[in-house]
Amino acid sequence: MFFYLAFIASGSLGFLLTIPRLIGSIGHAANAAPTGDVLKDLGIDLAAVAVFAVLYRSDSKARDVQLAKLSREETLGSLRVELANKKVVSLEQLRGLCRIVIVSGTTAYVEEALKQGEELREELLERGVLVVPYPTDGVLSTSEPAPSSTQQSFDSGVAVQEQRAVTPTSRWKANPIYTNEWARWLNEQKKIANVSEDKSVYISLRLDGRVRGSGVGLPPWKAFVAQLPPMKGIWKGPLDGMDGRI
Repeated sequence: MFFYLAFIASGSLGFLLTIPRLIGSIGHAANAAPTGDVLKDLGIDLAAVAVFAVLYRSDSKARDVQLAKLSREETLGSLRVELANKKVVSLEQLRGLCRIVIVSGTTAYVEEALKQGEELREELLERGVLVVPYPTDGVLSTSEPAPSSTQQSFDSGVAVQEQRAVTPTSRWKANPIYTNEWARWLNEQKKIANVSEDKSVYISLRLDGRVRGSGVGLPPWKAFVAQLPPMKGIWKGPLDGMDGRI
């Protein structure tokens, strides 16, 4: 952006210096340059100022958009959930441990999304998916299905995981708390995306906590299974957080 400002200043200075030359040329002053040549120089200076002003404005807008996005993701990281073991953590503390999928909407929508996700629960757990259901018009049923084999194998390794700042739970759901903060963040996201506040949406996060994708309607669980790498095995590596987007 500094270069844009420098070029704008240079073009503006050239424009100002050309005006006396134009006056002298029009007044037929001694040794004055032809009026056509002076007008040509004046046009070049004006065009340079206009072009670099447009580039500066575009770059400034892009920077503001990026800063706003980073601010929203910082706010997202501060939102809190209660894990199945009753431990309260922020989403920031879960970075690197799981891939969060936020499901927000009517109770019927959230229950249907969870029902469809249950069909692929084993595969989703292998990919570290943690669902945060947020019904906007009621409370979900607290009944839980039987633990999967992935959950049971995890339970046997809890003692090792206790050394970490946050221990992933054996369940695949976490309940949002301080829901006013959740509602405020979700409504802001909808406003930016030109989605009405009454729409049911999902938002998936990457392993590094950044937004991976979002949409109106039910989460694409099958796409998550197809595109997300397992948390263990030969596919695990240093680029795990770069999950791309759907």
